[in-house]
Amino acid sequence: MTAPEVPEKRLRVDAERNRQRILAAAGEVFAECGLGVSLDDIAAAAGVGVGTVYRRFPDKDALIDALFEAKINDIQQLACRSLEVEDAWEGFSGFVRGVCALQARDRGLKEALLSHDRGSARLGAARDTIAPVASELLQRAQAAGAVRTDLSPFDIPMLHFTIGDVADTTRDVAPDYWERVMTVMLDGLRPARDGTTPMPAPPLDRDGFLSAMRRRVRRAAPRADRVDTRVTASSVSEEGSRDDVRGRRAADQARQL
Repeated sequence: MTAPEVPEKRLRVDAERNRQRILAAAGEVFAECGLGVSLDDIAAAAGVGVGTVYRRFPDKDALIDALFEAKINDIQQLACRSLEVEDAWEGFSGFVRGVCALQARDRGLKEALLSHDRGSARLGAARDTIAPVASELLQRAQAAGAVRTDLSPFDIPMLHFTIGDVADTTRDVAPDYWERVMTVMLDGLRPARDGTTPMPAPPLDRDGFLSAMRRRVRRAAPRADRVDTRVTASSVSEEGSRDDVRGRRAADQARQL
C-alpha cells in the first residue's frame, strides 16, 4: 500500500512555517550570541533538523541576508530622517543614539553592519547606503560647529562598535549601562559645551563590574557545539588549536576575577 500523497498546498504551508520558525530562532540566537553561531545552533533553537535549515537557506549568508537586510535598510531610513532635523547636533546625536540602541539589543546586527565578510552582495549594498548619509550628518554638524572638526567618518562606526561591545558585556548585569558610556562619548564629540549631560543610567558597583567581566570572559571561551557542518577538516583542526589557546586564557582570566 502506498502512502497517501500530501497536498502540494500543505507542503508549501509547512515549508513557510518552518522558514518563519528558523528566522525567528536565528533572530534570537544572533541577537544574543552574534553571527558566529552555526546552523546547528539555529536548527536546535528552532526545533527543526539542520537539513530543514539547509533546505530553506543554502548557507548561513543566505540566512543573514534574509534576516538583516531589512534591519539595515531601517538604519538608512533613520539616517535620512535625522538629516531632516533642523538642529545639526540633534540630528547627528539622534542618529548615533538610534544606531547604538539597535546594536545594544542585537549583537548580530552590530556584526552585520561592521563585518563586510558576512552576508552576500545584496546585504553589502544595503550597508553601503548608510555611509554617505551618515557622512553628510557628520559634515553638517561639523560645519555648524556642533562636532569637533577632527572627527573622521570612519570614527563613527568604530564608536558604534565600542558601545555595542559595552552593551554585550553588561547586558545581564545592567542592560542600560551602555547609555552612560554613550553619553560620555557624545559629550566628548562636542568642541565646546556649557556643562555635562546628565547620566541616563546608574553606575556599576564592584560586584556589577566583576559580573560583567565574567560574562565577557565566558563569551570569549570556545564552544565545541558551534562548529558549522560545512567547514573542512583542516579548518576545524586549525581553528581548534587556536580555540584551545583562547579557552585556556579565558579560564585563567575567569579564575582571577
